[in-house]
Amino acid sequence: MKKLKKSTFLEGAFIATFCIILTKILGVIYVIPFYKIIGEQGGTLYGYAYNIYNVFLIISSAGIPLAISKLTSEYNTLKEYDKKNRMYQIATKIIMFFSIIAFLICFSFAPQLSDLIIGKLEGGNTIEDVTFVIRLISFSLLIIPFLSIERGYLQGHRYIKEPSISQVIEQIVRIAIIILGSYLCVYILKLPIKYAVGISVFAACIGGIATFTYLNIIVKKNKHQIGLDIKSKTTKSDDKEIIKKIILYAMPFIIINLANTLYTSTDMILVIRTLPKLGFSAIDTEFISSVFTTWGVKFNTIITSISTGLIISLIPNMVKDYTEKNMSAVNSNFNKCLKIIILIISPLAIFLSSMSTSVWNIFYGQSIYGPKIIKYTIIVTIFDCLYMVINSLLQSLNKSKVIYFSVIIGLLLNLLLDIPLMNLFYILNLPAYYGAITATLLGFLVSNTISIIYLNKDMKFKYTETFKIIPRYIISLIILVISLKIFNTILPINNENRLIQIMNIIVSGIISGGAYLIINLKYIKEILPDKLLKKINNKNF
Repeated sequence: MKKLKKSTFLEGAFIATFCIILTKILGVIYVIPFYKIIGEQGGTLYGYAYNIYNVFLIISSAGIPLAISKLTSEYNTLKEYDKKNRMYQIATKIIMFFSIIAFLICFSFAPQLSDLIIGKLEGGNTIEDVTFVIRLISFSLLIIPFLSIERGYLQGHRYIKEPSISQVIEQIVRIAIIILGSYLCVYILKLPIKYAVGISVFAACIGGIATFTYLNIIVKKNKHQIGLDIKSKTTKSDDKEIIKKIILYAMPFIIINLANTLYTSTDMILVIRTLPKLGFSAIDTEFISSVFTTWGVKFNTIITSISTGLIISLIPNMVKDYTEKNMSAVNSNFNKCLKIIILIISPLAIFLSSMSTSVWNIFYGQSIYGPKIIKYTIIVTIFDCLYMVINSLLQSLNKSKVIYFSVIIGLLLNLLLDIPLMNLFYILNLPAYYGAITATLLGFLVSNTISIIYLNKDMKFKYTETFKIIPRYIISLIILVISLKIFNTILPINNENRLIQIMNIIVSGIISGGAYLIINLKYIKEILPDKLLKKINNKNF
């Protein structure tokens, strides 16, 4: 087998981001036939199952891959290879324990969880339907957490390619099962929609099995290269230290990811309980909730995948630099992350927001609420990306207390403001559901502000590299927004023809995006990997 190759920070970020974006694009594309098969009510049921599953998945494993990545990088830098090997063994046992517990709770308490979600809402999905799909998706908790061990260990060695490819494999297998299974249920076997949704959520388990097989083969065939063939000479006190570090390193990541899911889950539950009181029907309420949790989020994940790619590469590199006391490199890499968020993520979010009607129509057809919701939520995603990157940096610097404080304050703010803002927006004759989105935005803003101020004052971080790009960026952004406004005025954005909608996006994207790229080309080149930059320069771009 070909040897594994390590990646630099930007190379790793580029590889991880490319694969994650490809995964998310596949995740967006498949919803066109899937949404047509299961419809709005089936889509809402699908969203209920996945939101509950995500909470349990985060508790059982979400912090582990990045914690293992961080700990692997730390032990490698300190040349404590026997501890690294033992850490891998202990982490596997911890994951096994938590995944089994998470499965048992999710499966056993599915009726209670279903009642928590929909309460007394009538006219849509029933508690029995929601219970059925939650129990089916709970089986994924027995396999998906183990993927985190393999991915985190490889990423900690800065082998980014293979874990990234594994995500693509997982998505392809999952999508194949979803489309084939739901089609057979609805059109061939003529079963109720809940069975099509059940097979679709169980597809996560099958995708996990296929991916675990791939990663396990990679790890076993490269045991010598990644140090798993070294006999561990650790003592019981070493084991205690390793367990303590895994827990300490994993907890902030669990809090970060859990908070992200709780933002969505809180909005889902409170929207379902508030909108009917403001005159929305049960069907409309469930649909709006599903846009928040499932269908609209599909577009947001394309943007957040960029920050996820950054984080995967950021952690081992930051830990290495921090362990070696190279704070100038830590500060420089963080500024690169900020520039990627400003130069790449924000214009992409603004573009998708401006073209929300065309984007929604392409995938789901015309809708009253869909385009309005994603127009706003996609902008909020910019602050979500910043939130994830900043907290991952703080975790690399062992600043867990700052993470806990900023995350909890933001989450509490969202929880407290959700209902009042929905009522306020309703009184102001604005879409009531915009209140929930605004509460999320304010939560992210407060959390990010607390962390950025801390990094500047206590860690002496400087943002000079980032500030210098702002003037040109603002000019390009104004041009981008004006050009998109013009396109939305002259192009037929409400046309039902998908081909016309696609052409709208392509034309506006090439012209407005081209102008933006030309203005910011100098700064964009600074954040590209060296190998890619050499290829671009050789072609005289």
